Amino acid sequence: MTNWKVRYSYLPQQFADTSEIFEALKRLVPTGDFTLGKPVAEFEERFAKMIGVKHAIGVGSGTDALKLPLKALGIGHGDEVITAANTFIATVGAIAETGATPVLVDCDPDTFCMDVSKLEAAITPRTKAIMPVQITGEVTDMTALMKIAEKHKLPVVEDACQGIFSECDGKRSGTWGVAGGFSLHPLKNLNVWGDAGVVVTNDDEMNRKLRLIRNHGMRNRDEIEILGCNSRLDSVQAVVGNWLIDQTHDITEKRISNAAYYDAGLGGIKGIRIPARPANHKRVYHLYMVFAEDRDALMSHCLDNGVEAKVHYPIPLYQQDGLKHLGYAPGTFPVTDIHAATVISFPVDQHISRAEQDIVIETVKSFYAKR
Repeated sequence: MTNWKVRYSYLPQQFADTSEIFEALKRLVPTGDFTLGKPVAEFEERFAKMIGVKHAIGVGSGTDALKLPLKALGIGHGDEVITAANTFIATVGAIAETGATPVLVDCDPDTFCMDVSKLEAAITPRTKAIMPVQITGEVTDMTALMKIAEKHKLPVVEDACQGIFSECDGKRSGTWGVAGGFSLHPLKNLNVWGDAGVVVTNDDEMNRKLRLIRNHGMRNRDEIEILGCNSRLDSVQAVVGNWLIDQTHDITEKRISNAAYYDAGLGGIKGIRIPARPANHKRVYHLYMVFAEDRDALMSHCLDNGVEAKVHYPIPLYQQDGLKHLGYAPGTFPVTDIHAATVISFPVDQHISRAEQDIVIETVKSFYAKR
């Protein structure tokens, strides 16, 4: 169906008026400042201030924002990095690109994030880092996780790609460990016009290494200090980011408000279960997901009735063909399996109207009323 009553992608609305962006691009072009240019430095400074950290390093993608800190820590072949079983492939892919082995931990029944009570059992002598994932804009129990990490003297690199402004116990995602990675993918809460990412850190040496690694390891034009890669935030994307960054707070608050409206409207429907909303967590709803009985049938019903719902993610990572080499048997992560079979995502972006949300709610009600 193409004539959606409620669409999922809001990008045409977000960028309906691009005149200011193109004016800024016109000013950039004559400078030829396309690589690590002034707009990048400006964006990095503003992003660091927004998150509340000393350093922000613009890189080529959210995946690189996870991979590069691991490389800076010297993680590679023979090492293990622990992460959540319920995540997007980029998390595991970033670990694998360093040569390390991803080790998965099942997720919490309610928050979609790592079940920290199962973390310590996954630590081995080969474990070199922990990468919690702030999936959907929800937050891992970082207070408990950091106690375990400190006990075992393991660095923490947060996958905060979906979690700009999310918090646990009043502390923002991305600021807990030695580094945190954020994505600026077009459908993130702060987005640009392609792939881009940001690493944040309060560690001066991590900042120094990341700036080297993202630019081929070059100390200057003629000297190579270390082996690096090419993962620079483009000046063009930084221009878009600078146009949007001051809107991030309002975007976040609108998504939180929209999620609360859904919670109230869907919460009383038999067949729908709203995830737990811990009072000490601030959720920012990159995704709005609920648990649904007969999920696949509900999904079809929504699509047939003009509601563009999604499923994140229908096949658990450890069951994917590309990850069979990790050796996990079916059923190893039962909570992740249950989530894959029962969650459904509805549009929650800052541009969706209350009338559109009401259509979503009524469509779900109509499905369960027929059962």
